[in-house]
Amino acid sequence: MTTSSKHETEIVVDDKVPQVRIVREFDAPPEKVFRAHTDPDLVVQWLGPRDLEMRIDNYDCRTGGSYRYIHSRGSDEFAFYGSFHVVRPSEVIVQTFTYEGMPDSVSLDRMQLEDIGDGRTRLVVTSLVDSFEARDAFIASGTEVGVREGYERLDELLAG
Repeated sequence: MTTSSKHETEIVVDDKVPQVRIVREFDAPPEKVFRAHTDPDLVVQWLGPRDLEMRIDNYDCRTGGSYRYIHSRGSDEFAFYGSFHVVRPSEVIVQTFTYEGMPDSVSLDRMQLEDIGDGRTRLVVTSLVDSFEARDAFIASGTEVGVREGYERLDELLAG
């Protein structure tokens, strides 16, 4: 199923710092958007592109916790893992993110939730990597499609 979102996902590549900023609004309060990012039973329903299945090995979303999950398409598998450094309910999540296929490239991600009124939330995710080459590889890997489709799926989950 493919849907079109009424909210645009803005993906900005910084020219001065090897980072990517993603900005997206949701028609749900911060508490609900936060829960969709922290409850593994919900995360598995929306994270990533539509054509990938997801399974979670572990997902302990708390300060000091960790995660590992696998996206698959047929026999192809793509595993990701990281640590949660700061988790403040309905406000912020700071975590590391590593693709097992490129274990030397780790990003530091900060997800900020902002209540913009009327039961709506602005989500700002900043991903900082160690080089411009790693940033460019991150973008070239299909991140844009995965992020946009994932947030469309999240819209559907939040509306349900």
